[in-house]
Order: sequence, then C-alpha cells, then structure tokens
Amino acid sequence: MTNQSTTSTAADSAKNAVDKNMSAASKVAADNKNTADEIRNAATDTGKEVAERTVAGLKEASDKAATMTTKTQKSLGENIEKLSQGFREMGFVNKRNFEAFAKSSEITVRALENFGGEVAAYTKRSHEDRVAAAKDISGARTMAELVEKQTAFAQHAFEEWAQQAIKLNAIYSSATKDIAGPLGERASAATEEMRNMAR
Repeated sequence: MTNQSTTSTAADSAKNAVDKNMSAASKVAADNKNTADEIRNAATDTGKEVAERTVAGLKEASDKAATMTTKTQKSLGENIEKLSQGFREMGFVNKRNFEAFAKSSEITVRALENFGGEVAAYTKRSHEDRVAAAKDISGARTMAELVEKQTAFAQHAFEEWAQQAIKLNAIYSSATKDIAGPLGERASAATEEMRNMAR
C-alpha cells in the first residue's frame, strides 16, 4: 500500500503542478490580451487625434481664406466709395463721370461674383478633400501608414491652398486694374478739360 499511496500522492502532486501551470499560463495569456487591447486602443486614439488636428488645421485655413475674402471685398468697396467721394468733392460729378463710375461698379460686381464663386468652389473642394482624407486616414492599419496618409493629405491641402491663394490674388489684381480703368480714363479726361478751361 505504500507504493500505491506514494504513487497516488505523486500523481496528485503532478496534477496540482499541471493545474497551477495551466492557471499561470491562462493568466499570462489574459494579461497579454489586455496589453494588446491597450496598445490597439492607444494607436486608435492617436490616429483619431491626428485626424482631428488635421481637420482643425484645415478648418482654420478655410476660415482664414474666408476672412481674407471678406476683408478684400470690404477694402474694394471702401476704395470705390473713397474714390467716388473724392470725385464729388472735386466737383467732377457729371454725366460722364457718373457713367464711368457705373461702368466701374458693374465691373466691381462681376469681379466680386467671380471672387465669391472661386472661394465657394474652393471651399467645397476643400471640404470634400477633408472628408475623403478623414475616411482614408481612419482606415490606416499601422502607425506608419497613418503618418504617411496624414502627411500626404497635409501636403496636398497646403498645395491646393497655395494655388488658390495665387488664383485669388490674380483675380483681385485683374479686378483692381479693370475697376480703375474707366475711372482713370475719366480722371484723365477731366484733367484735360480743366487744362482746356484754364487756357
């Protein structure tokens, strides 16, 4: 019986050791799963942060473009008003001056419509690009892919913004020249009329 008891005790001890090892292995596996979940959640949170910062930066750039447009339109209107006031003060408001001012005003309206249309089109394109980029960035599977997609989008957004700024500057410059044309011609004619009266 001693052999049987010893064998039974050894078997029980072996079984207890296996059970302890299995329990420890299960605990390690659960800990590893929790660690993996924490790493995945941290990567997801980082991706969301990057996407949110990108969208915030683009919104800020869009707001700045809208502010620039508003200031430009206001400045154009103020300059035309000042020019009109100057003509009234100098006593040159007559039929020909009024016609030149009306023509200049028509050109101003067309220029502002063109400028506003261009800004609206850019804003729409920019918004669509941001939505597409957010979808693309959210599909990143690795941190490197996320950074690569975010960097590509940021570069594309900056290039689009720079091109739009150049385009708006060209529209503004052209409009300023076109608006001043009829008024400049009338001012030259008025100066010539004053010279003729002085003779």
